[in-house]
Amino acid sequence: MIRVAKTAGFCFGVNRAVETVYDLLKQGARVCTLGPIIHNPQLVESLSARGVRIIHSPAEAQPGETVVIRSHGVPPSVTEALRARGVPFVDATCPFVQKIHDLVSENSAAGRHLLFAGDAEHPEVQGILGCCKGPFDTFMTAEALEKMFQARPEMAKIPVFFCQQTTFNVEEWEKCLFFIKKVCTNASVFDTICNATANRQQEAKTLSAESDLMLVVGGRQSSNTAKLRDVCAASCETYLIETADELYALPVAGRQKIGITAGASTPASIIKEVLVTMTDINETNELNFEEMLEESLKSLNTDEKVHGVVVGISPTEVYVDVGRKQAGFIPASELSSDPGAKPEDLVKIGDEMDLLIMKTNDQEGTIMLSKKRIDAIKGWEDLTAAMEAEEILTGKVTEIVKGGVIVLYNGIRVFIPASQAVANRGDALEPLKDTEVQFRIIEVNRQRRRAVGSIRSVLREQRKAAQEKFWETVEEGQEFTGTVKSLTNFGAFVDLGGVDGMVHISELSWTRIKHPSEVVSVGDTVHVYVKSLDRENGKISLGYKKAEDNPWEILRNQYPVGTVCDATIVGMTTFGAFAKILPGIDGLIHISQIADRRIEKPQDVLKVGETVKVKITDIDFEKKRVSLSIRALLDEQASEE
Repeated sequence: MIRVAKTAGFCFGVNRAVETVYDLLKQGARVCTLGPIIHNPQLVESLSARGVRIIHSPAEAQPGETVVIRSHGVPPSVTEALRARGVPFVDATCPFVQKIHDLVSENSAAGRHLLFAGDAEHPEVQGILGCCKGPFDTFMTAEALEKMFQARPEMAKIPVFFCQQTTFNVEEWEKCLFFIKKVCTNASVFDTICNATANRQQEAKTLSAESDLMLVVGGRQSSNTAKLRDVCAASCETYLIETADELYALPVAGRQKIGITAGASTPASIIKEVLVTMTDINETNELNFEEMLEESLKSLNTDEKVHGVVVGISPTEVYVDVGRKQAGFIPASELSSDPGAKPEDLVKIGDEMDLLIMKTNDQEGTIMLSKKRIDAIKGWEDLTAAMEAEEILTGKVTEIVKGGVIVLYNGIRVFIPASQAVANRGDALEPLKDTEVQFRIIEVNRQRRRAVGSIRSVLREQRKAAQEKFWETVEEGQEFTGTVKSLTNFGAFVDLGGVDGMVHISELSWTRIKHPSEVVSVGDTVHVYVKSLDRENGKISLGYKKAEDNPWEILRNQYPVGTVCDATIVGMTTFGAFAKILPGIDGLIHISQIADRRIEKPQDVLKVGETVKVKITDIDFEKKRVSLSIRALLDEQASEE
């Protein structure tokens, strides 16, 4: 029979630190950790594959990286160095370790001598000692403590205070405590061994006493895992393993009673792999694999639904009352599938909700809960029904990914391929980010947790409906505000709201242009009117030029015959010169009207580009001709003299 310790696997502090890294990765951050995030090489290697670097000092952080301080904590000098360098960081120090930091800082500042039970080389201890503002000593055993007092008997009378590493051996500490009470007359003792550690060691002791063989799963560099091995070894044959593959070299086959425990930094996935491998090696008829796995790992994932009321909100967690003695909390990552959502935007105090228990920790008195997983269960049912009914759904585009976009709907990530995400091939996907879109479900595979949708089918349907409505009401002369959709050499196509019309190049300007881009650009908002309709072929000709901008109307209203104005010479002929009066209107200065004397050719007096004073002597609006004279002005000037 195989029995797994109820407290095997991640403790609260380690889980919090690991989840911090995962949450940052989900947000797209570049992450590095000060030392390995936990003492488990398999998980560290997995994070490394996702780009998480390990650094050993703030100076190693690269621009753009976010530093995560692991659960062991660091000395205050390290966080000060991070701030001084302007390096963004997230402090994932275990709350139990932080409590020791505060105790050491406060008592050492009051003049007390710190005596610390723990490994001075362990990163947790180094962080704690970095908070000490006065003298300190460390010891690992009751024997070492006795020798310290024998060598320095004055310590029995000075103010001292005792703390322990959170993972210190509980039985060894009991021996130390007996000596302290017997010798020290002015000592303050703080029990800082983590409850989870104490309970884990007690459970390991009980389980090993009832087993033929114990397996302790965890990293060989993990302090608490090593202590679990020592505790179990006192009762039965014990092996410390890091991975399930190591089982094949151990004498586990045929053993009747095997106990399994794991360090606080051991992922549940590795414990499950050990169970699977143990089942292959040591087949048993007492439980099939599924039953054994469910029975053994209840504390890791209960899959139990509860109803809770929100009683507190923080940036990283939501606290809920679920009617039990344990304190319920929902990590931000388990509140919603939207990685950018903030807890304060999603819930408020007093909100009621159904939740799924992810992990119960009776030792710490907490229950980790999930709302997004309950939402997902209901969401899959809704998606299947929506697909069958071809229902139009609304969701938010949360990510632009390779090959398409992700739409979040009721806690489920729906993949929309690029070909189904926009109305026209080639349209950019980026503008969809963080927008609400309508879509249909075209595929659901619940086993693979895959849902595929189409925005395009909804857009096409909406466009068709808009087109039908447009043709029912459109009339010649009707004005519209539209968007320039595309340009060709012969004109501009304008989206009128589901229907496209074309403005011919000749309709874009009163002056001659070579290309529509001289007047409009794709994306411009323009005011147009319907010039003509071809209902049979679905074609619309649009007008863009305004009558009031017609240069001939401007000439009629502002430049009557007799007007004197400036004109620019734009061309020469044998019989005269052409001069521009207004954009789009050139007048003729006959050779006889260029000077007050006879000239052979216009070039004798004028040159192209020159600006001259002219008098309008005649306008033929029907034939669009304008006669100009320089001589008339010269004659008037001569008569005045």
